[in-house]
Amino acid sequence: MDSGNKKWIYLIVLSLIWGSSYILIKKGLVGLTPIQLGAIRIIFSSIFLFIIGFKWLKKVEKDKWKWVAASAMSGTFVPVFLFAYAETEIDSSIAAILNSLVPLFTIFFGFLIFKVSFTKNQLIGVVIGFIGALILVFQGANVNPDQNYFFAVLVIIAAMCYALNANIVKSKLQDVPVMAISVGIFAVMIIPAIIVLLFSGVFTEDLWQEPSFRTSLIYILVLAVFGTGLAKIVFNKLIQISNAVFATSVTYIIPIVGIFWGILDGEKFTLIHLLASAIILLGVYIVNRGRKKETPKAT
Repeated sequence: MDSGNKKWIYLIVLSLIWGSSYILIKKGLVGLTPIQLGAIRIIFSSIFLFIIGFKWLKKVEKDKWKWVAASAMSGTFVPVFLFAYAETEIDSSIAAILNSLVPLFTIFFGFLIFKVSFTKNQLIGVVIGFIGALILVFQGANVNPDQNYFFAVLVIIAAMCYALNANIVKSKLQDVPVMAISVGIFAVMIIPAIIVLLFSGVFTEDLWQEPSFRTSLIYILVLAVFGTGLAKIVFNKLIQISNAVFATSVTYIIPIVGIFWGILDGEKFTLIHLLASAIILLGVYIVNRGRKKETPKAT
């Protein structure tokens, strides 16, 4: 299968995985604090990736570790906690919607910091997708007036972090094997995550006796393995066989999946949400229309 078809398959799989992550975070917060959730998520993901790919660490050259560390902090560590705090106040579907700002920030950071050029189609597609995201956000505010949208700023900051990470992986880690990047970033994060967890109050005896705490751990285990561990591998591969803008366009499809789970969990959805979702998909199409097929580098 050529890279042109592969990248669409990766995009769809990643959309389904990450689109389901927000409802898992919401369920995890029932029995965990945001700090506990974030730290446990990273630790579970680290254990999973070490089991399947610890040997890949030796593939990371010394001069690449600083970029692996930068990717770890911007692409996982900081956003994990930001999303957990954000979803204490806003719906999981709203968090998924706001994350669709990532491609816009990706183009901005790519041009400003990494000197990456962008096409007219990419700019037009990102703007259209951004308009669709704004419609979704304002409609969410209308149907959920009791929510504190100040916390939405945390999701926007997380989106900026994801955009920075996408450019780091594409510009600085293109020649590093995907598994090496994925395992490496969790090797960087696991010690800080353990330290955070030790001071989070998670080891108090009363907490472990709470059924809601144990149920939340199951949700976060699923989130860690699929939404963080496997998704990180797929995302890094997607960047390497396409480009940072295409890879981050996954955030345009994520809201549709997130809204679906939100509806099942009792969150509100209207026809305007449906229209905005169609606009977002149009943006994804335009971003990638007319692009030349790219040949993936061996990893």
